[in-house]
Amino acid sequence: MQKVSIYTRTGDKGATSLFGGKRVSKDSLRVEAYGTIDELNAQMGLCKAVIDNKVLDTIFETIQNKLFTAGSLTATEGGKPFVVNGRTIDITKEDTIWLEKQIDTLDKNLNPITGFILPGGSIAISQVHIARTIARRAERRLVALSDAETLHEQIIPYINRLSDLLFVIARYVAKQSDTKEIYWV
Repeated sequence: MQKVSIYTRTGDKGATSLFGGKRVSKDSLRVEAYGTIDELNAQMGLCKAVIDNKVLDTIFETIQNKLFTAGSLTATEGGKPFVVNGRTIDITKEDTIWLEKQIDTLDKNLNPITGFILPGGSIAISQVHIARTIARRAERRLVALSDAETLHEQIIPYINRLSDLLFVIARYVAKQSDTKEIYWV
């Protein structure tokens, strides 16, 4: 692969290119949406770095790859999967079902919820809750974009379910580290 320049100077006046070449303002709904997905992906990397758990490492890595895909699809007009180097870039219903299976697997050994849980208890748990809130913001940005333009139909369900999984992961991390969950009073 040929080395590319990190800086292009093409965005110095507040515009950027979508996949396909169309130039848009950096504050457009589409750029806000895929930028928030990128922020979520970076936060997922931080979660993986601060939580030492092989089960979660695999889950986090899978999610990070899918978030990169979701960002790529969001940065592409028309909401359709596309092919890069012979590989189809897509988010499918099966990807969302995979998240649901992870929720079910992690949740089955957790205590029932008896109230609203406050984010916190440890740095690791707090980092997962930050990821959850970024996922919720990404979902809001994606909904706003979908109201104005065509968006891939599986991205919003995927991000919605991801925020649910992150809530369960925070609870799972609390249990694994024997950290008491903090309830709202």
